[in-house]
Amino acid sequence: MRKFAILLLSLALYCNIELNAQIRGNNIVVTVTPDHKDWNYKTGETATFKVCVLKSGTLIDDIKVDYEAGPEMYPEIKKENVTLKDGTMTFKGSMKKPGFYRLKVKAHVGGKDYEGLCTAAFSPEKLIPTTEDPEDFDEFWANSLKEARYTQLEPTKELLPERCTKDVNVYQVSFHNVRWGSRTYGILCVPVKPGKYPALLRVPGYGVRPYQGDVWTAAKGAITLEIGIHGIPVTMQQDFYDKLANGALWNYCNYNMDNRDESYYKRVFIGAVRAIDYIASLDEWNGKDLGVTGSSQGGMLSLVCAALDSRVTFYGAVHAALCDHTASLKGIACGWPHYFYYDVKNADPKKINTSRYYDGVNFAKRIKCKGWFSFGYNDDVVPPTTAYATYNIVTAPKELHPYQMTGHYWYQEQWDEWEAWLHSQMGLK
Repeated sequence: MRKFAILLLSLALYCNIELNAQIRGNNIVVTVTPDHKDWNYKTGETATFKVCVLKSGTLIDDIKVDYEAGPEMYPEIKKENVTLKDGTMTFKGSMKKPGFYRLKVKAHVGGKDYEGLCTAAFSPEKLIPTTEDPEDFDEFWANSLKEARYTQLEPTKELLPERCTKDVNVYQVSFHNVRWGSRTYGILCVPVKPGKYPALLRVPGYGVRPYQGDVWTAAKGAITLEIGIHGIPVTMQQDFYDKLANGALWNYCNYNMDNRDESYYKRVFIGAVRAIDYIASLDEWNGKDLGVTGSSQGGMLSLVCAALDSRVTFYGAVHAALCDHTASLKGIACGWPHYFYYDVKNADPKKINTSRYYDGVNFAKRIKCKGWFSFGYNDDVVPPTTAYATYNIVTAPKELHPYQMTGHYWYQEQWDEWEAWLHSQMGLK
């Protein structure tokens, strides 16, 4: 009987292992590394990159690769079908002006392609944004917010029992945005224990999706509000959002970018600030500690909130998008969504003018509270050129925590550091 029980246990463990096995990474990897550990160089210096094509951690002989190199988004050198006899090569690159130099390598193995890249920084602390600051920038946004606030928030609040915990009450909330009937929806998490708490607004990256809310931070003793930006409930099934993303909201970042008053992002930016209005209306808020954070599009919205609302006391911006749109007009890497990069010669003057009112650089220079910045040098969505230039333009207290190897994502250590900083600003343990 005992042997039978052991056999059953062994089978159960085996089945569990099989059921939980996952595809993870690739056996074939292309690594590209610089000779400076911090990936940083001064202009005029030479960066030496080492390329290795590996299978099971060992070099592959006689492998063919393609590679391109040069300032990010503007490669000057392109080679195809170069044979690496021992699976390795070295490459040297340099820049005379501040910026980021990228080597991207594609290896052809067994009919498949595997890519690796490395982006070296050259005097990045000297990068300066290109965008112009409209003379009426402050007036435009002050008047836009004033007009929106003529409409009362008229909030709604629906308890979500299945998401609540013993320490946190979770709600779907909504409130008016730019006009009556135009609403912002989000997930509000409030500690169950009565008291006054710091608050954190989480603003979203690009896309159309549902939201879960930040229960974890709320359980530590903070109010959290995670908002959507499209004026639709945030608790629907995924299929609902997928249909919108591929239908009515497809490519929304380009909607009405030739008109500053009709741009899709006007409603988005104002909605983020009105979320602060909503937090400030809560009896549970302590009235003094209020942060905002997000990545990519959310990183930009963090800059917007910190610039436009003095109640924001701290912000965390991770690889902030929508910064320095006009850089491509000067042959420099521009911020996502790269409005003018693909057709510089035919750039619409109206869109160029509108872009300046929706450029993270022009918000960043107006920030007065403390901020935490992080991004990757290998990001090919939000170029580090724009991320670093935006950081440089901030005159308020700030911290920079680059994770050089990351692309448009973050590592666990990066996330942990980001969260720890946010929590420290709210006095959470």
